[in-house]
This record gives sequence, structure tokens and C-alpha cells, in this order.
Amino acid sequence: MAIEFSLNIGPVKSKRVESDKLYDTLIIGGGPAGLNAALYAKRKGLQVGILTQKVGGQVLDTKIVENYLGHAKITGEELMKEFEEHVKEYDVPISDEIQVTQIECKEYKEIHTARNETYKAKTVIFATGSIPRMLGVPGEKEYNGKGVSYCAICDGSLYQDGIVMVVGGGNAAIGSAIDLSRIAKKVMIVHRSKFRADQILLDRLNEQENIEIYLGTEIKEIIGQSRMTNVTVLDKNTGQVRSIKVEGIFIEIGHVPKTECLKGLVKLDNKGEIIVDANGETSEPGIFAAGDVANVKYKQIIIAAAEGAKAALSATEYINKGKH
Repeated sequence: MAIEFSLNIGPVKSKRVESDKLYDTLIIGGGPAGLNAALYAKRKGLQVGILTQKVGGQVLDTKIVENYLGHAKITGEELMKEFEEHVKEYDVPISDEIQVTQIECKEYKEIHTARNETYKAKTVIFATGSIPRMLGVPGEKEYNGKGVSYCAICDGSLYQDGIVMVVGGGNAAIGSAIDLSRIAKKVMIVHRSKFRADQILLDRLNEQENIEIYLGTEIKEIIGQSRMTNVTVLDKNTGQVRSIKVEGIFIEIGHVPKTECLKGLVKLDNKGEIIVDANGETSEPGIFAAGDVANVKYKQIIIAAAEGAKAALSATEYINKGKH
């Protein structure tokens, strides 16, 4: 006798996390670390939910991902959509647009939000990622969104055939400069010391004819009227200060970990990152951390996802041993 199966193909909708329910683990953050932690925790039989401001995290701002095993080339948005749909297949509740303001360790972990909601869990996995680091120079805040940007992928198309500047010397900065060179008439990349990007990216950078490189150069001020128009720079080699006319500036100097609601609860390093051991455990029993918010050396999508899995397995072991 033949048995027929009917498959409902299409986007899988997700339930939301319930405030009156006790979860085995609640994951704060919806990027690669958070989503993979949810997948592993659910497969271990835990009652799990995700609280996040935005599903996908920083990876959504990545135009092309070329170093994630199994994908020769994929957009960040496409990759995170695959992650999200995979997690939803396990019926994991996800609540987005959630800002966590405080975590209290009582009989269970109580998670408080900006909406005055409280969620309860035996364990918490913190995977909030980070936010762009600012230069801290005059004019930066005033012209944010008026020529100053922290996301070349998001705003690069606004400068078709324009003149733009990228600040930074790591992979993000070099990648942004290369992307912008296909859109803008001219791209200037400014860094206060030497490049620290991967050699493959530096080789691609040197192939672009419309990119000018200024090493040993420091941004001093961003100037404008209704929008930014000029950037004042200091040549650290000569001591010369000059003004450069640009239409947009993209600041790519790293990120700041999002740990505001954890200060005083777990130990942080001098960068503000959560200190974790090899198992993703923090200084507070029952609280784990994974991804860019933790003091893991390399900030990569595949590493964040793996650290999320590790944190979920550690949380499972913690619960199984009855430590909660």
C-alpha cells in the first residue's frame, strides 16, 4: 500500500515568545550565534525561545559572503534567511523588535524589556552582537545620515558617480571600498596606521583604478551645511592638515559589543566584550554568551554560529545536571 505525504512548501511562520511561560533557555539575539544556539537547544529537547531586535543581525548588511562553507557566494540577507527558516522548521518561537534592558538572577533568570515585559528562563544565552564604533570627531553625529554612514552596503547606491571616503584598515573597510569603487567615481580610503585586512582583499583593492589610499592619516573633523561637504584630515607623517571635499564618508573601524544590560552582572574585558570560557560560560552561572558580543578572538559568521552551538550544548548540560 502506498502512503502519500503532503508537504507544505513555503515560508514557515513563527510563534512569539510567551511572557507567562518558563523556558529552559532564552536566547537574546537573532544573528548567526543566536539562531544556531536555538537550533541546537531545540534539537536537545529544550524549551527555547529567541528575543531579538532584528532577526539576522549585522550579517544582513553584508553584501556578499564568500567564506561560509557550502556557499561559494551568497548575500548576507539570503544566508540569514536560510538560517531563520531552518530554525522556524523546529517551531522555535521568535519575538523581534525586543530591547532587553535588564537581567535579574533570582530562582530563575528574569529578562526585562523596554516594553515592561518580563520573560523567565532557567538559562540565558546572550548573542546580541555589536554596533558600529564611532570615530568621535566633531561633525560625526551632526551629519549622521547626512553623508556620514556606517554601512556601505546600505547607503553606497546613493553615491552613483560621486566622490566618497572610507575610514578603516580591516576587512570591512577594504571590502566596502572595493564595493563602492563599482558605484562611485572616486573612493578614498583613509587609515591612521597600516592595513590589517586579509591579503586577498588587499590584492583586489590594488586592482581598482579609482581608489586612492591614504595611510598614516587621521580624521579630525567632518564639515558641512545641510549635509556634509568636507573632511579635515591630518597627515601623521608630515603633520599637514588639509580639507578634502567628499560627498559621503563610510566609517568602518569596528564594532562595540552590545552588553549594556549585562554590566555588573557578568565580567567584561577592556573592550566591553563578555568574558567566556571554552564552553561559552560567563562568570554568572546559567548565563552563556556567543558570537561577536563575547571575547572570542575572530569575528566571523561561521565562528559565531559555531559558538552559538557550543553555548546551547553547555546550557543543556547545565540544565541536565540540575544546576538551575
